[in-house]
Amino acid sequence: MKTLLRSALATALLATLLQFGFGTPAFATAPGVPTAAAAKTQLAALTVAAWTHTTTYDRDLFPTWDTISGTCNTRETVLKRDGTSVVVSSACAATSGKWYSPYDGATWTAASDVDIDHMVPLKNAWISGAWAWTTAKRESFANDLTNPQLWAVTDNVNQSKSDQSPDSWKPPLSSYYCTYSRAWVRVKYVWALTVTSAEKTALTSMLATC
Repeated sequence: MKTLLRSALATALLATLLQFGFGTPAFATAPGVPTAAAAKTQLAALTVAAWTHTTTYDRDLFPTWDTISGTCNTRETVLKRDGTSVVVSSACAATSGKWYSPYDGATWTAASDVDIDHMVPLKNAWISGAWAWTTAKRESFANDLTNPQLWAVTDNVNQSKSDQSPDSWKPPLSSYYCTYSRAWVRVKYVWALTVTSAEKTALTSMLATC
């Protein structure tokens, strides 16, 4: 496991590059991120409610990773989608490639340095309504490749985020608040999950950066 220092240094370096006119690297991204205008409309449509069933969450209630194609599971599919020059083994494990983590601006060349983040964490989904779903629906949510739910990011950044919502955790790169909030809102909207009052306030502020 890497220390947070490396991510902090990478974030500082990217900020310096942006300051002097260098652009963010091109990279693939999760599908379905709405425009800011659409995200604001979708946020307004979400039900505001307090968390519930907060003590009954279990990670095993959200089966991952599904087999998507051949020997490739969901994680491996996202690594291929979001990376560049990705080479995989016969078992679909990424043996080389390059991955840009949009949350912190770091670039990695080893898949072991990259986690697949659930934009809306599984526990947050559970306490926002997924407790009432069937296991099959929770599995679909946990392996959702259609919406902006799965992101290849620096492993310790993902671990720092854990199951937190935007009112308590935001990406290290403030320049990414716009995209992050749009993606978060879209996932909550598509899956008809609730938001807390604090969560909605944070998302509104983040969308204002767009």
